[in-house]
Amino acid sequence: MATKQDIPALLESKDGYASLDESALERLHLMVGDVEEVVGVEHLIDALQNGTSHSGDDVLRCYVGFEPSGKAHIGWKVLALQLRRMLDANANVMVFLADWHAWVNDKFNGDMEAIQTTGVYMQETFRALLNHPPEGTGPGQLQFKWASELMESSDYWARVLRCSKGATLAMVRKTFTIMGRDEASSDHDLSKFYYPAMQAADIFEMDIDIAIGGMDQRKAHMFMRDVASKYGWQKATCLHTSIISSLKASGARMESFDHKMSKSDPGGALLLHDTPEQLRKKMKSAYISPDDPNSPVYELAEHIVFPENGVINVTPNPKFGEPSTWTSLDDFRNAIMDGTLHPFDAKMGVADGLAKGLEGLAAHFEAHPETLDKVTALMQG
Repeated sequence: MATKQDIPALLESKDGYASLDESALERLHLMVGDVEEVVGVEHLIDALQNGTSHSGDDVLRCYVGFEPSGKAHIGWKVLALQLRRMLDANANVMVFLADWHAWVNDKFNGDMEAIQTTGVYMQETFRALLNHPPEGTGPGQLQFKWASELMESSDYWARVLRCSKGATLAMVRKTFTIMGRDEASSDHDLSKFYYPAMQAADIFEMDIDIAIGGMDQRKAHMFMRDVASKYGWQKATCLHTSIISSLKASGARMESFDHKMSKSDPGGALLLHDTPEQLRKKMKSAYISPDDPNSPVYELAEHIVFPENGVINVTPNPKFGEPSTWTSLDDFRNAIMDGTLHPFDAKMGVADGLAKGLEGLAAHFEAHPETLDKVTALMQG
């Protein structure tokens, strides 16, 4: 395991790293260089060096799973930017549409038709966020897979039972945060205790080399790796991306992810479909203080605007200052903290940068509104 700051040193310490050719090194750093944490990078190094992908065909397969549960918030951009890096590194990228997982987790009150309608919306959303890459099962291609497809196999359910074997109720309760639930929330519902085993079985059954998720998915991935150790199964490398805090969050970082942005809190969340005007309006109330180096504004700059645009342009009212351009998070933050840059102007610069990165998505749904309209109707129903 290594955090973002430790990743370069970790890579250099691993067997096989020094033997990677220039192309493999470039692919490796592209895949892991911007994540918050990497666990089990040894497999990735070995696969790049020896062509030993889990599927045996030299194609590195990565996956990220999503419950179809409504419209997406800006946190999806962090994952989409990571998936874009994976595609650029010539990995195959799978977006796993976890319809049955959403059903277990009571999304849309268990209405599978609504869940699957939202899954189709997710497909369109990721195509647009990733700039419509080629689709298929090969390197550098995007694919979508439904949980429903896996569940048709008796082998899959045998795998779920093996993943469940030996897992105590207490152990499983500790993973409930992967569903956005506390440990005491599901004692009345046995199906939820199978959720972690299903998520682990998904990874094994699809020969996944790289499991991607936010830091809130770490417990699920560690459960998967523990199961792999028990049975001698192949372990996926796990890449964990940063969590974007609620706009209302203070600077405190909480391991429970209580600060996490959630679309269920309209005032604290930026949605992918917010207009530039809506983004600016919401960002006006975002927490930021010249006395605090932590803020969701800085997170949005660090994990979305700078990686995507390379720059933040700040254009204040001419009565209050001159336009400025920022290419460094540290310089941007220090300017706010020392009074060079007004917090309001900084927030508007970040809002405008986010809006720029959402132009392609907005154009797609403006031209093809049908699926988004269906999801909007479901959310209002």
